[in-house]
Amino acid sequence: MARALITGITGQDGAYLAKHLLGLGYEVYGAARRNSNYNTERLQILGVEKDIRIKEFELLEESNIRRVLEEVKPDEIYNLGAQSFVGASFVTPIYTAEVTGLGVLKILEGLRSVSPECKFYQASSSEMFGKVLETPQNEDTPFYPRSPYGVAKVYAHFITKNYRESYNVFGSCGILFNHESPLRGNEFVTKKIAKAIAKIKKGQQDHLVLGNLESKRDWGFAGDYVEAMHLMLQASNPDDYVISTGETHSVKEFVEFSLRAADIKFEWEGEGINTCAISKDTGKKIVVSSEEFYRPAEVDLLLGDYSKAKKALGWEPKTKFSSLVELMVEYELNNN
Repeated sequence: MARALITGITGQDGAYLAKHLLGLGYEVYGAARRNSNYNTERLQILGVEKDIRIKEFELLEESNIRRVLEEVKPDEIYNLGAQSFVGASFVTPIYTAEVTGLGVLKILEGLRSVSPECKFYQASSSEMFGKVLETPQNEDTPFYPRSPYGVAKVYAHFITKNYRESYNVFGSCGILFNHESPLRGNEFVTKKIAKAIAKIKKGQQDHLVLGNLESKRDWGFAGDYVEAMHLMLQASNPDDYVISTGETHSVKEFVEFSLRAADIKFEWEGEGINTCAISKDTGKKIVVSSEEFYRPAEVDLLLGDYSKAKKALGWEPKTKFSSLVELMVEYELNNN
């Protein structure tokens, strides 16, 4: 039986990946920070909490990392643990750099000395492209990160490649574009939209305030993307892959699809920062834009080219944008 260790197992991706690997017959270990409030809600929702063995794991402690590797003896490690919210990285840039960047180096050093045969997956991010230099973005597109988070991810990406080329570590990086689900954290804009629209529908909230409605992202379903992570470590050789849908949609479009999914009739008024959605039933503003929620350095457009993953791994997205939005809004309507 193959054995996998997942850092960040309590997050959206970790939970979906754990379920996927368990379904394939893996023995799954989860890494959790010592003395942390170990929130198993996502694992409970997916019905896999009792099937996972938890190990205390500190991304910044080399001795702890080595001890866990010696105890678990994993065949595969999926590094999904990070300070993963872009906005928060502007507030805590040093912590973000240490955990999201240097933490990866410490895992790789542990692997090199303790488990050189173990395969390693690094969760890279489309935020590394930042101020994009070409569209769509592929594995050869230059990086131009626009946040401390993006910068830390670039370091983690290249240090993984460096260990692959210097020490023959089987390290693959998945450059994942935005991937959402009902399990997304509350700080992410898609979750914020889905939850607020559901509350507006139920009369529990008056309106929703967002930042840049014109920002465009390539949004996919997290459940599809974790399958790509696994496929990368089953390949004959390690490599890096863009995982995306090949479609881009604005925040404004996500709002529109969410309102329709909740059966709320609306119309748009205004332009730019003055753009707002008006309820046709009440005539009141239900969605507005505010500069308060703009990033210090905006990323305007992300659009991925997943053709390499399709050709080499046989992977492609299954869930359409409209279905993803409906899934998220329906979950909020039924569970909150």
